[in-house]
Amino acid sequence: MKQLTETSITCPYCGETLEVLIDPADVGQQYIEDCQVCCKPINFLISKDADGELAVAAYSDDEVF
Repeated sequence: MKQLTETSITCPYCGETLEVLIDPADVGQQYIEDCQVCCKPINFLISKDADGELAVAAYSDDEVF
């Protein structure tokens, strides 16, 4: 079992910095999780960057990715 990776994202609604846990097995996945501060739905897109490190993109419902 791979270890979860903690990373920081910024809520696209309220601008608050949030710590989230990412499972390396989720690469290529998209999911929705509510902001812990403003409770609005954040779209997460999990990928790997050019160096093979996990990358997390956080978008609001009305943003295109």
